[in-house]
Amino acid sequence: MHYSLLTLARQALRGHRGWQPVWRDAAPRQSYDVIIVGGGGHGLAAAYYLAKEHGIRNVAVVEKGWIGSGNAGRNTTIIRSNYLLPGNEPFYEWSMKLWEGLEQDLNYNVMVSQRGVLNLYHSDAQRDAFARRGNAIRLAGADAELLDAGAVRRMLPLLDFDNARFPIKGGLLQRRGGTARHDAVVWGYARGASDRGIDIIQNCEVTGFRRNGDRIVGVETTRGAIYAGKVGLAVAGSSSRVAALAGLRLPIESHVLQAFVSEAIKPFIPGVVTFGAGHFYISQSDKGGLVFGGDIDGYNSYAQRGNLPTVEDVCGWCYGGFKATPASGWCFAHLLARDEPHPLAAAYRLDRFKTGHLIDEKGQGAQPNLH
Repeated sequence: MHYSLLTLARQALRGHRGWQPVWRDAAPRQSYDVIIVGGGGHGLAAAYYLAKEHGIRNVAVVEKGWIGSGNAGRNTTIIRSNYLLPGNEPFYEWSMKLWEGLEQDLNYNVMVSQRGVLNLYHSDAQRDAFARRGNAIRLAGADAELLDAGAVRRMLPLLDFDNARFPIKGGLLQRRGGTARHDAVVWGYARGASDRGIDIIQNCEVTGFRRNGDRIVGVETTRGAIYAGKVGLAVAGSSSRVAALAGLRLPIESHVLQAFVSEAIKPFIPGVVTFGAGHFYISQSDKGGLVFGGDIDGYNSYAQRGNLPTVEDVCGWCYGGFKATPASGWCFAHLLARDEPHPLAAAYRLDRFKTGHLIDEKGQGAQPNLH
């Protein structure tokens, strides 16, 4: 079904009884060319671009829960490409460009809202650092504007500009940044993948891997064995646990990253604002809730829930997952189809942990080495 104003009017006249499911809830077949483990934004985007860009349609996406039940529905919705380093900025700028055309590409409203992302600065030294970051962003072909205190005051007069400890002296603005509705992104990619013949298999948890010698030839699931020529993992915080089932030890740890959403109130924050003297940001959702905060727990966990001690110390920063969704799927599809990394993702090689080529991204968050 093609979504349009005409379709909406036609369905309204029919009492909205003619809408079809957004995607097919497929049953697993015996084998596929590619299996992608994980039905979140990254996994579904990879499946979509495998079909759209590479013509590979004999693909299954297996998800242990239902589509949108995992981390994709638990992030803070921010999209931006205001990164500093060469290994990051081109990747995120390509993601930003994909965001800007995503609704037309998918024929699905993922509620992309380019309301702007403003990083505040509070000292002359921080202004100079933001100027350097803004220049790097512009050299990479993205947009960045360095604002003085007067320009920020005109945008957001509600802020406390005269705080004795952290006076607001200006900010670095990316007008093209903003937000998108996280679960709608997942639904849109699921719809696009399903329309191109890809099987989306829900309630199908991977419990192991089938081998032929040293080669992975399929997965064991709660719905039986499924064979494939290639298997890709897109399971976010569970990556180390699922990879261990295949005998692969990843050099990463999983922590819960927390954020908070208030009750709905009248609109008063037009964009996304980040506090430059600590890791804190705030935006307002289309439903009126304030989305803010979020730090990682100090201990390893695979949980998908918050805890009260973190409420007492909210000084977090969102990491790179959601905003990277389109580019991550694009580059992962390229890797699966061509057996070589996409140039935009070349810096994210797994052996960077061994060789010391970590991406120490100062525009990233509290633990940039985890990128």
